[in-house]
Amino acid sequence: QVQLVESGGDLVQPGESLRLSCAASGSRFMFYNMGWYRRAPGKQRELVAGITSGGITNYADSVKGRFTISRDNAKNTVYLQMSSLKPEDTAVYYCNAGGVTFGYWGQGTQVTVSA
Repeated sequence: QVQLVESGGDLVQPGESLRLSCAASGSRFMFYNMGWYRRAPGKQRELVAGITSGGITNYADSVKGRFTISRDNAKNTVYLQMSSLKPEDTAVYYCNAGGVTFGYWGQGTQVTVSA
């Protein structure tokens, strides 16, 4: 069992930056592939960024060059650094451990990008 707690969501203006954090419980964090997903109003959930247990990363085309996912296994934490934020990045952001089908989810953190 893994518990995930996201933090860092906020209301920001276009062009600003924000860093999300996801703290995981348990001693097996380092073995999990981790991901950040988001769900915007009226839209389906989508993968934003993922990082494997070995540190390999992947990104949605819409965030490439603007977002960076990283992990600190010593702190059981995965981060999402978001830069040059756009209004279309507005969504609830969720942390996932272990994949969509059988993995674990956090409660989500709201990111709102608005002037």
